[in-house]
Amino acid sequence: MKIEFWSDIVCPYCGLMDHRLHQALDRFPYGDQVRVFHRSFQLHPDLPREGVSQRELITMAGAPATTVDRVLRPIERAAEAEGLTPYHAVDRTLGPTDLAHELLAYATDQGRGTEIWTAMFRAHFGQARKLWTADEVLDFAVEVGLDRADAAEALRSRRYRARVATDQREAERLGARGAPFLVFDGRFAVPGAIGIDDLLAVIAKAWAESHPTPQPLPTLAGTGDVCTPDGCAVSDRTS
Repeated sequence: MKIEFWSDIVCPYCGLMDHRLHQALDRFPYGDQVRVFHRSFQLHPDLPREGVSQRELITMAGAPATTVDRVLRPIERAAEAEGLTPYHAVDRTLGPTDLAHELLAYATDQGRGTEIWTAMFRAHFGQARKLWTADEVLDFAVEVGLDRADAAEALRSRRYRARVATDQREAERLGARGAPFLVFDGRFAVPGAIGIDDLLAVIAKAWAESHPTPQPLPTLAGTGDVCTPDGCAVSDRTS
């Protein structure tokens, strides 16, 4: 089974959902047969390269200052309750994530996509890391064991830029208006963050629909003579 997970590494709900997805698949009996494909969805591509604080972004967006206590602090408390700590949804800097997403696409081609996505979420929300400039992204790449020179060439050439853009267009075509956005086996989508139990129920539903339990066929003309492992018998038929 396939789960496609569109997200941005500066999205606090996305980082939380990445953690919940790991937890749900650990609990799912067939979790080792589910493949997760991370896709890019950039939320703030026009932010300055040096970044802005979360509180500055709230002001720039014209949102009320109460957003911190009404939305972001509860995310931090939810993360802590689920063992994801520290989790900085407020005291952090946000910036354009184009280079980060291009590195993530490169990591996917190295066979380490899911692992590196999770590591980048933990770097940003766990350490409040800035990952907006090429140097910041490449320093992270080295820390997670990627080849710096090869990763630097990937960023310099921008060879993954089109893939990142294609990911976002595909999400929007499927109905996404933000992140996180998950698609289960191409059958249905879940926009937004949901709890682990609800996520597990969705995974189980998608699995059941793509792996239906074989059912006996209906029989016609009554019961005929039959041989079984216990021997052969004549049926008791009446005309």
